[in-house]
Amino acid sequence: MGATKTEHFTAQQNRIANIAKALGHPARIAIIEYLMKVNECICGDIVNELPLAQPTVSQHLKELKNAGIIKGNIEGNSICYCIDEKAIEVLNAYFSKIIETVSKTKCC
Repeated sequence: MGATKTEHFTAQQNRIANIAKALGHPARIAIIEYLMKVNECICGDIVNELPLAQPTVSQHLKELKNAGIIKGNIEGNSICYCIDEKAIEVLNAYFSKIIETVSKTKCC
């Protein structure tokens, strides 16, 4: 298996790919959906919402945070998480461009 050569792609292509990769697990989608549902920064409640062990949830949160999809703020002994609107804006712009292009394209 060869190494990926991310330097051959634009910063925007790499950003979209990193976000998409982080969203490539159903537990991470469930975390995002829960954060949207509560519509606020939350601390320990995420573990109670998923059928996963606390260390597994922490790993998924770490992946989402590394991709810039969520933000975490330290409050006391907890880290409170919320969705980072910048990543969502990047995805929205990307998919809007695709939709616009596809709607104008006559394809098989």
